[in-house]
Amino acid sequence: MLGDTHALGRRLPQLFGGLALYGASMALMLRSGLGLDPWDVLHQGLQRVLGLTVGAWVTICGALVLLLWIPLRQRPGLGTVANVLVIGAAMDLTLTVVGGVGALPARIALMTAAVLLNGLASGLYIGARLGPGPRDGLMTGLHRRTGRSLRLIRTGIELTVLAAGILLGGTAGVGTVVYALAIGPLVQLFLPWCTVPGPGRTSRKG
Repeated sequence: MLGDTHALGRRLPQLFGGLALYGASMALMLRSGLGLDPWDVLHQGLQRVLGLTVGAWVTICGALVLLLWIPLRQRPGLGTVANVLVIGAAMDLTLTVVGGVGALPARIALMTAAVLLNGLASGLYIGARLGPGPRDGLMTGLHRRTGRSLRLIRTGIELTVLAAGILLGGTAGVGTVVYALAIGPLVQLFLPWCTVPGPGRTSRKG
């Protein structure tokens, strides 16, 4: 991935900024108290059962998922490793400075902002073209090895981690449904504007 150094001065800041924003948006989602995305339901459930912070479990699970790349013969990039290291830390940092909100309208607004920011953050770090996150790489690796559709594999993975998270005491709710319905269209919206063009291509003008 780093062999393509075109616009690297933009790609690195965009990667780390996107990952930091991703972690912060996850923290806002948690503070809304209206439900988390499937993986964070699992992370929160692990935190409630085994201790540590939610962000620590984001990092631990990311590293464990990355180990699953080995039999799938997936090759990580800089963005893959950064994903493991940055998102959980950014989530925990945001949780230390952002408290919970009590009123339902404020919680809904916080959840909405979190989902929107998560979509933007996804577009930023994916658009940096420095490697997929561990969970995305697991999905594409299983797709390549099994021939099953990406939609089927992603749905199966997320339903599995969601069920495990609920059993461990993680929070699923309306926010979980909103996230599931909105994140795909949001990433599709932001990604064309966030993707750093490769050599020989010109960037999109506003």
